Amino acid sequence: MPWWAWALIALVVLVLIAVVAWSVMRGRRSQRLQQRFGPEYDRTVRTAGDRRGAESELESRLEHRSGLTIRPLAPAARDRYAEAWRGAQGRFVDSPPDAVHEADQLVIVVMRERGYPIDDFETRAGDVSVDHPEVVENYRAAHAISQASEQGDAQTEDLRQAMVHYRTLFERLLGGSDGQQIETPPDDRRRESA
Repeated sequence: MPWWAWALIALVVLVLIAVVAWSVMRGRRSQRLQQRFGPEYDRTVRTAGDRRGAESELESRLEHRSGLTIRPLAPAARDRYAEAWRGAQGRFVDSPPDAVHEADQLVIVVMRERGYPIDDFETRAGDVSVDHPEVVENYRAAHAISQASEQGDAQTEDLRQAMVHYRTLFERLLGGSDGQQIETPPDDRRRESA
């Protein structure tokens, strides 16, 4: 066999090895992102319309988040925000729309103090999806209900659900870097379930 045939075979083998290696690396990347983002991975794939675009978006979120310095709250700040939450929750009985708006604003204030950029909702949701992928869909739902409420298009049950969703994220944000959740006093638990 002539030398150029051997060279051609070697080139084909190298190309096949490169294709297999690239495929394995993409599979690992996909698996890593699926594990990291959970249901948010699937939502992003649906929204983007293709896996490659979704994975680029998720990688971009990771890169953006890695440039942030997220700080845990000081114990006094945690206590102050937990008290503010209890106040908002207590106002739900008299004015559900105002309580939901207050909950939305409390989440933003806590995010700001922890070091998250708060410029727009999509940026906030993207950052939340990196640190708290298990609750970002709740945050999106709560935000949508809050916006509907501002337009007068939310029922009391919707607003109650928004408070539950906001509380889930709020607890994670107050918990600090170790994910510790705030303890709800027994009287607040009764109000929550009502």
